[in-house]
Formats: sequence, C-alpha cells, structure tokens
Amino acid sequence: MKNTLTILTLSLLLLACNSKENKKTDMASYTTEKQTPLEKSIADGAIVYKDFCNQCHRPKGKGLGKTYPPLVGSDWLTDKRTESIHAIKYGLKGEIQVNGKTYDNVMSPLGLSDQETADVMNYIMNTWGNTQDEMVTVEEVKSVTK
Repeated sequence: MKNTLTILTLSLLLLACNSKENKKTDMASYTTEKQTPLEKSIADGAIVYKDFCNQCHRPKGKGLGKTYPPLVGSDWLTDKRTESIHAIKYGLKGEIQVNGKTYDNVMSPLGLSDQETADVMNYIMNTWGNTQDEMVTVEEVKSVTK
C-alpha cells in the first residue's frame, strides 16, 4: 500500500512538472522570441497604457467627452508625432484641436522612461485601427526635449 501511494505521489509530482502552466511559459517565451521589435514594443506599450493612460483615454482609446481627447483616429496623434511624444514625456497644458474638436485640459507628466514612452506611442499608434508607417524609437523619444 505504501509503495502504491509513493508511486502515485511521484506520478502526480512528475505530471505537475509538465503542467499546462509550464507549457504556457514555454509558449510565451517562444512567442516573444518570434516577435518583431515593433510587435514587442506594442505589447510592452499595452501594459504602460493600461497602467498610465487607460483612466483618461479609456480602454478603447475613445477619450472622455470634452475632457480627454480620443486616440482612436486622432489626427493630432498622427499629424503631430513630436508633440505627442512631448505630451507623454513632459505633460501637456493648453488648448489642442483633435479631429476638429477643442480640448483644453492638463495632462500631467507621467514619469515614463524613454523606452516606456516609445512603447506606449507604438501601442496607441497601432491599436484601434490606428496604423503608423514608422516605429517610434527610444532615440526619437530622447531627441524630444522641453
């Protein structure tokens, strides 16, 4: 009886070592290895967006009424790339026009690193139907100064 119980315990332990969780981890690392630099930046930017931008610009990037502008189809985001990076990096105060509507609110500096800024820019510029031709790089973000 003890031998059967020991064998059963060892079998369960071996099965646990080869669980779905381990396979998920293996698949995640495989997926990460196969991502392009832009895909990785977008994935990392999604995390930054959820942590810092989601509350004001909303989960689907639609903004909030007349208070926070939308990021979905935003002409300001695409036409004013440098200003968009500047706003994320240093905050924004004053009136802006987005898709023909005026927004006049304060966006506080988020305290993001240059990498996080590039990642969140790549995320918002490639999500909700937005597309960009050129990836935002850390070097580009570093070149934007106060």
